[in-house]
Amino acid sequence: MPSWSQVRERVAVDLLRFTPKGTFSRGVGWAARQHVPRPLRRAIYGGFARYAGADLSQLDRPLEDFERFDDFFARPLPPGARPIDDGPGVVVSPVDGRISELGIADGGRLIQCKGLDYTVRGLLGGADEARPFEGGAYATLYLAPRDYHRVHTPIAGKVIGYRHIPGAFFPVNPLSVRNVAGLFSINERLVVYLDTEVGRVAEVFVAATGVGHITLSIDDAVWTHRVGRLGREGQFCNYASPPTIERGGELGMFHLGSTVILLFEPGRVVLGGRAGDPVRLGQKLGSSTRIN
Repeated sequence: MPSWSQVRERVAVDLLRFTPKGTFSRGVGWAARQHVPRPLRRAIYGGFARYAGADLSQLDRPLEDFERFDDFFARPLPPGARPIDDGPGVVVSPVDGRISELGIADGGRLIQCKGLDYTVRGLLGGADEARPFEGGAYATLYLAPRDYHRVHTPIAGKVIGYRHIPGAFFPVNPLSVRNVAGLFSINERLVVYLDTEVGRVAEVFVAATGVGHITLSIDDAVWTHRVGRLGREGQFCNYASPPTIERGGELGMFHLGSTVILLFEPGRVVLGGRAGDPVRLGQKLGSSTRIN
């Protein structure tokens, strides 16, 4: 017989399925971009930080100088706040967060949680896109509301293109991860492809409930939820002149939070750590097999 906690969890997930998550997320994004009167900023931002457990000891400006909640939430770190491991062949964490899962995509399948998996093909939106990563290492990194929400690169290389895949806006918290099959291949994604010393890398931004939009720091035109270049139908883009980015370089950001998934080609990278481990931007997450 199911326990009361299991029943409550099931009811909560069923309610989520019928909630207008996309409309809510776009509304939250709009509200987060509205100007906050200066006298209210410390109370609003400080109150959020206390509720979420965010660390305000590392700000690049006074708290009152963030004009909008979105500016505060997606705030940069001051220079030198996250040293980037510069060891040869090192793959670093591209975010502050926690390891949800990591392993090898055997048969093109990735673990979502115990008892649930999903496919690389579903995550990337096509068989051609998935083929290079089937059998390769992967890591799923969860960003809680308290975390720094800019996303960086795990290794130096060239950004060869991106694909925006419209989708749902389920939360990516443990409740949803345990109960929504194929969660990461259902939600909206922005997939960025890198050409690196360890081969092709896919860095997947997964949206969630309350994520107003996702932007790329390397391309001001990339802004999900905006009518135009990235509309409801999504877009695939290959750069004619791929921009170069250093290891730990800023790639983009979540305007409110979510999950990043890293995919590597088979036999190129060995990743370390375990599900549940905290990670910080710049710390070693793995290394090239040529170094091991």
